[in-house]
Amino acid sequence: MGSAQANAVDTGMMDLALAQARASLADGGVPVGAVLAEGSQVIAAGHNERVQRGDPVAHGEISALRNAGRRATYASTTMYTTLSPCPMCTGAILLFQIPRVVVGEATTFPGDLPYLAARGVEVVLLNDERCMAAMEEFQQRYPAVWSEDIGGR
Repeated sequence: MGSAQANAVDTGMMDLALAQARASLADGGVPVGAVLAEGSQVIAAGHNERVQRGDPVAHGEISALRNAGRRATYASTTMYTTLSPCPMCTGAILLFQIPRVVVGEATTFPGDLPYLAARGVEVVLLNDERCMAAMEEFQQRYPAVWSEDIGGR
């Protein structure tokens, strides 16, 4: 993860991802939001919809990728996600060769950010307290759903 640092665009995109996470929480879903962007241009946004759709693979990053539709390349994109990616979402980031990931927080779920970094992905960890608060609220309100998703490991 090295010397990667956030910039003003990163902060604004994380605000959008957090709004997605809060929309999921308002629906009783897992509060993980994601934005796929190219520079300061939003390509797509999404949030975890496992509960809402009954879809076990509808994680935030996957929803953003689905909403982006087909792309010939992801070479100049950044994935913004409020929570450290799970193994499935990490795999999607690597599969589509997304070169940069900005993560809101990795405290409530650490994921494996060193794995992404070791494969050449630039990882920026914001340690955003707002992202942590949303996930902590969810974990307290819906512990069984959290355990069903990724928390029970």
